[in-house]
Amino acid sequence: MMIREATVEDWPAVWPFFHRIVAAGETFTFPVDLTEETGRDWWMLHAPNRTVVATDATGRVLGSAKMNNNQAGNGSHVASASFMVDPDHAGRGVGRALCTHALEWARAEGFRAMQFNAVVATNTRAVELYRSLGFAIVGTVPEGFRHPARGFVDLYVMHRAL
Repeated sequence: MMIREATVEDWPAVWPFFHRIVAAGETFTFPVDLTEETGRDWWMLHAPNRTVVATDATGRVLGSAKMNNNQAGNGSHVASASFMVDPDHAGRGVGRALCTHALEWARAEGFRAMQFNAVVATNTRAVELYRSLGFAIVGTVPEGFRHPARGFVDLYVMHRAL
């Protein structure tokens, strides 16, 4: 697997799984009816922020991550990131590779920590992955997410020092 900077030419490969994940409404706080254009604008970040793709040996896009400062101004020393793995390639280490890459990027850019503001509690694979990489749940927003099948579920704020 290779992780590289995403280009505008990658968006057509990212959009199908991005749309599938967002439309399912189970793991992201994005509107489920997000258009392709708006999705691209939200996901494909510009410097100093960053968007990457994970590809296999043939160049097929398996997943993507976006990395950015969590807040502006006096909170800009804390990074954040979001990850999407094509569900057809889940369980093969793509998410772990993307998250590890984001942590390395944040460290290299001088961030002091990484924080995820809205990890859906029922997204147990993500919660377990982040915990295994040193993140801790530092806050819970009770019923902060409206899951399409499970109703109102908690959102976690997860944090890790770099």
